[in-house]
Amino acid sequence: MSPWNDWMPVAFMALMGLSMLAYVVMDGYDLGVGLLMHRADAAERDLMIASIGPFWDANETWLVLGVGILLIAFPKAHGLVLTALYLPVAVMLLGLTLRGVAFDFRVKARDIHKPLWNQAFIAGSGLAALAQGWMLGRYITGFAAGLWPQVFAGLIALCLPAAYVLLGACWLVMKTEGPLQAKAVAWARLAWAPVVVGMGLISIATPLVSATVRARWFAMPDFIALLPIPLVTLVAFGVAWATLRSRAVTGRLCGLPFAAVVGVFLMGGVGLAFSLFPYVVMDRLTIWQAASARESLAVILVGTAITVPAIVAYTVFAYRVFWGKATALSYG
Repeated sequence: MSPWNDWMPVAFMALMGLSMLAYVVMDGYDLGVGLLMHRADAAERDLMIASIGPFWDANETWLVLGVGILLIAFPKAHGLVLTALYLPVAVMLLGLTLRGVAFDFRVKARDIHKPLWNQAFIAGSGLAALAQGWMLGRYITGFAAGLWPQVFAGLIALCLPAAYVLLGACWLVMKTEGPLQAKAVAWARLAWAPVVVGMGLISIATPLVSATVRARWFAMPDFIALLPIPLVTLVAFGVAWATLRSRAVTGRLCGLPFAAVVGVFLMGGVGLAFSLFPYVVMDRLTIWQAASARESLAVILVGTAITVPAIVAYTVFAYRVFWGKATALSYG
């Protein structure tokens, strides 16, 4: 068997991980915007929707790609993961569906009905964010039974929406101007401390609930090699806070808090990847045990080589075309 055949499962696992990270960052900010809508007035809500309108639907493509790779490249893991997470996946899909319906219906609803669809959009954002946090927590623990894995999943279920709120607020700082931008700065400042505390608690709790993670992170010399991950995370948090406290955040530095919080998510993704490898399901299935036959992976690779560049190209094109400050909604 050639070395390439041995590395094909690793390549697909890396692509799946990157797809899910892209989804968490890209859909994370628009979920955060949805969660913040209850703090805004009617005109501000329209502007908030306008800031995510060209992007939010396409952002979910990355979720489809990640789950699709799990299904076709790691079918054994797909069955195990979806069986263990059937209920939270259903809740997440309900939330995403509610968001999609509310997004379209609020446009044409009469003024008397529009608040109802706004509330549906907010509720859908909350359901999706909470479900994703719970699923992440259960996945990290390998779906272990017992009280503490459940408590750990509950902690992440609370922390991930807070992180989305911070990301969404920083997105609005970058994409809006005037009173709404000033409000977004205040929202981001309020969300910053809970996210820092939440990530700190998760960082402490993860090695406590997983012996595998504890062994990976606290063995020498890995511990020294991994220090840049928490250090860069702390620097990113510091940059975000310093910028949010600066007057320049409403001007030339408006994009820096968002970039810093994205950096926090990236460091979290790197840390999670190191903690999990070589498992697809922690302590239960490795990449090679869960992978499809090498011949199947070779065929899948051809489709992936066509699909992924197309998704990347479309994403880059959409963000380039609709970059800049959001403007008020108008419908012809």
